[in-house]
Amino acid sequence: MGLTEILIGVVSGIVSGTGMGGGTILIFLLTFMLGIEQHIAQATNLIFFIPTSIVAIIVNLKNKNIDLKLAIIISIFGILGAIIGANIALKIDVTYLKKAFGIFLAIVAINEIYSIYKRYKKEKRTNTK
Repeated sequence: MGLTEILIGVVSGIVSGTGMGGGTILIFLLTFMLGIEQHIAQATNLIFFIPTSIVAIIVNLKNKNIDLKLAIIISIFGILGAIIGANIALKIDVTYLKKAFGIFLAIVAINEIYSIYKRYKKEKRTNTK
């Protein structure tokens, strides 16, 4: 086990703990820094997700931050979606899968930048009044 793997685990764990999608970061780091094939990186992410999610769930339950009824409904349909998505991913060529993942990351980044910009404009209007 090298320093790179430890660093990737820590960074992904921190991002997961904040609820911002540590798996997305993990997949990117595994493919970019370690050169791991996309299918393997995505499957590795699924294993990584189990313990990090359990810890985050415990902390958030303790702090009463979870709407259990909503979480159960979303989880049931998320499981169905995961089954469908995993079967689709297995049938997709790695090159296309990487491109689709890259487009997904770009959309997430654009959305985040736009949200920050909207918040900045709103704060600017509030401070001017």
